[in-house]
Amino acid sequence: MSDLLRLATAGSVDDGKSTLVGRLLYDTKSVLADQLDAVHRASVDKGLSTPDLSLLVDGLRSEREQGITIDVAYRYFATPRRSFVLADTPGHVQYTRNTVTGASTAQLAVLLVDARKGVVEQTRRHAAVLALLGVPRLVIAVNKIDLVDYDEATFEVIAKDFTDHATALGYPLGSVLAIPVSALVGDNVVERSPRTPWYAGPTLLEHLETVPVEPDPHDAPFRFPVQYVIRPRTPEYPDYRGYAGQIASGTIAPGDEVVVLPAGIATTVTRIDTPDGPLAEAAAGRSVTLLLADDVDISRGDLIATAATPPRVVDQLDATLAWLADKPLRHNARLLVKHGARTVQAIATTLVSRFDEQRLSTVANPENLQLNEIGRVLLRTAEPLPVDDYGANRRTGAFLVIDPSDGTTLAAGLVGAPQPLLAPAPA
Repeated sequence: MSDLLRLATAGSVDDGKSTLVGRLLYDTKSVLADQLDAVHRASVDKGLSTPDLSLLVDGLRSEREQGITIDVAYRYFATPRRSFVLADTPGHVQYTRNTVTGASTAQLAVLLVDARKGVVEQTRRHAAVLALLGVPRLVIAVNKIDLVDYDEATFEVIAKDFTDHATALGYPLGSVLAIPVSALVGDNVVERSPRTPWYAGPTLLEHLETVPVEPDPHDAPFRFPVQYVIRPRTPEYPDYRGYAGQIASGTIAPGDEVVVLPAGIATTVTRIDTPDGPLAEAAAGRSVTLLLADDVDISRGDLIATAATPPRVVDQLDATLAWLADKPLRHNARLLVKHGARTVQAIATTLVSRFDEQRLSTVANPENLQLNEIGRVLLRTAEPLPVDDYGANRRTGAFLVIDPSDGTTLAAGLVGAPQPLLAPAPA
């Protein structure tokens, strides 16, 4: 089992996400004394008798003034059993783009619903985005259970409603867990609550500590996007030519055969350099400099991959886009596609379908994609790209769509076979 879990929280406005995260930090004693003192002072200033734990997360002044989360807040904490990287994402519809950012690397997501409101439109939208991004496990935290008098029937209705929706999105039953919680008073967050004797499952923290998670893709085929070419040109290293970057997936060792893409030139790794000296092997997540046996023409944006199982090199992308911009996507729009360290021009040749996350259906050949909409799109790129299907490799199967006029991010894209629900509707 991995000793690190990357998770994200999501939900609608005022469902209590930030309070839940604050409760986790507070009850696991992951808060520094000066931070806690500041929260106590701010809570007293607001006339509260108990600390407002959401302040441990909502650190931006604009967020505190509005009483909402508007950016992705990353928090790090640990227990004796596991370490955690947590992304607390916004609930407002217009910040769905931030939810995509926070969930893009998550191994588990905690979706909050208000026990008084149940599953709402934004809950379904977030679940669809999480399914699209391939987040493998979900927790539905039915928050504010204290405000419905810890009613078991209310919890069961909400749990079934959400589980039915998640399974329709493709989640296996065993990958979705519902937990009744009260972030404000701490029921079933870290400590088991005596007020829910009808609930026999784990607390939220117990589940986070024990749930199996997918490890970093060390066993996946080797992928290394080149960030920088190092040529010091010093008397000490007159012929040094190294290729620096972070290993996206797999492992590499001197002697391994690799191919440089998109050119398709084969060569061999001779050395792996780091600031602390050479390595006998390096794995996913490690930043290194590779030296190769041959003097190959390589530049920023190229991809070094294992020769045994290289990615495919294409100039046509069958992709799924989560549209994140106010300006809609239309047929034949000119775009930039940023894949790894390479950015190329592209055209949206066909809008194949748009996904309705509320009705779990698709609309074929839509006129456009609007803000927060998800659709399947065919893109033609001006230069070939070495890509994997997102389902096989999240690191090299994802890309960004950028506005060529001003450089703003327009969409998050996923390469390859679409989710079943994103296939075009029958004619």
